Amino acid sequence: MVEYEIKLEITDILGEGRCPGGHKIGDVFVYPEDRGKICPTAFHTLFPTIRVMQSGGKMPWFETPDSHSNCCPDYKRPVVFKISRKQKSE
Repeated sequence: MVEYEIKLEITDILGEGRCPGGHKIGDVFVYPEDRGKICPTAFHTLFPTIRVMQSGGKMPWFETPDSHSNCCPDYKRPVVFKISRKQKSE
């Protein structure tokens, strides 16, 4: 099975422009190593996409086969995460 490195990068914070969890535009997280550094509510929303990408899958609404943007559920200040994958070297 092909293994992928999953990267989550914060590309925008909409609405009030401030994340109450302390995330900032430009923050980068590698899954699973940085899992505990991501807001739990945001992670809960992102996890299905992470698992699809980690297993090599894709969905018709993905922006590219190897990346997709999603945001946390905070309706006043949605934090936008770009989730991308890169095949690990063997």
